[in-house]
Amino acid sequence: MSKLTDIDQIAAAKGIDLSVNLAGITLKNPITTASGTFSPHESSEFYDLSELGAMITKGIASIPWDGNPVPRIAETYGGMINAVGLQNPGVDYYIEHELPFARKFDTKIIANVAGHSITEYCSVVERLNETDVDMLEVNISCPNVKEGGIGFGTSCDMASKVTREVKRLTTKPIIIKLTPNVTDIASIAQSVEAEGADAVSLINTLLGMKIDVHRKRPVIANKMGGFSGPAVKPVAVRMVYQVRRAVNIPIIGLGGIMTGEDVVEFLMAGADAISVGTAAFANPTAPVDIKRELIDYMERYGFKNLQEIRDAFQG
Repeated sequence: MSKLTDIDQIAAAKGIDLSVNLAGITLKNPITTASGTFSPHESSEFYDLSELGAMITKGIASIPWDGNPVPRIAETYGGMINAVGLQNPGVDYYIEHELPFARKFDTKIIANVAGHSITEYCSVVERLNETDVDMLEVNISCPNVKEGGIGFGTSCDMASKVTREVKRLTTKPIIIKLTPNVTDIASIAQSVEAEGADAVSLINTLLGMKIDVHRKRPVIANKMGGFSGPAVKPVAVRMVYQVRRAVNIPIIGLGGIMTGEDVVEFLMAGADAISVGTAAFANPTAPVDIKRELIDYMERYGFKNLQEIRDAFQG
């Protein structure tokens, strides 16, 4: 039984139910942390992680990944570009050193899975299936090294194959994280749903670039990187809206969420839960601040649960 945190108690006193059923897993509230932007050890110094509906880990690979050369992060108008390259210490290190710390908090744990091949994805999923993580989020934006580096999530066929193979190896709910760098994201979502995906999360970062006109070269050593932040929110909301009308499985919406009203916008577009990412780089307490703002919005307009917000949308 989940304990009520300070902010949860405020919501309960107002008669507001923030809970979410995500593929059979109950989250206390819809606020999760976007993969790649969150570290339990560091974030716990700023707020009680039990305030989260779920913590989504950084990408976890079968072996340690060094990531890309520096510089690999750059600020830009309305957001940031990153080409960190999913640097991580590998699944064995995660299970031994990071998962025990995360389990100290009363929140769900969603492990993000990365891989350069279907074999690598499957290896991580098999190891994590032996643990007590609650759900798995599979990042299909990773490059398929056997297909010239093209992202797994850029075609229905490759997205389907990854989903099919990981689903047969785990009893845990599988969330497929979708890339926006495609022509028709709704078709990709339908493909993974058909192969048994329990939920989808979107959007991952848009492909962007920044040039230093004084040095006359790209700011990022990798030349291009993932663009995130408030500037991408209209694209993310549009894609969530489209995917909601294409699939029946739950959606975690993300991309540029900075405020409680941003959360409401994603809920009205069709999301069941949301992830906060880039906002936490500017404000480490962004997830809990946004949670408070969501409660304030619901009280102001008389909403008692999240479904009422979705039902109120007239689009």
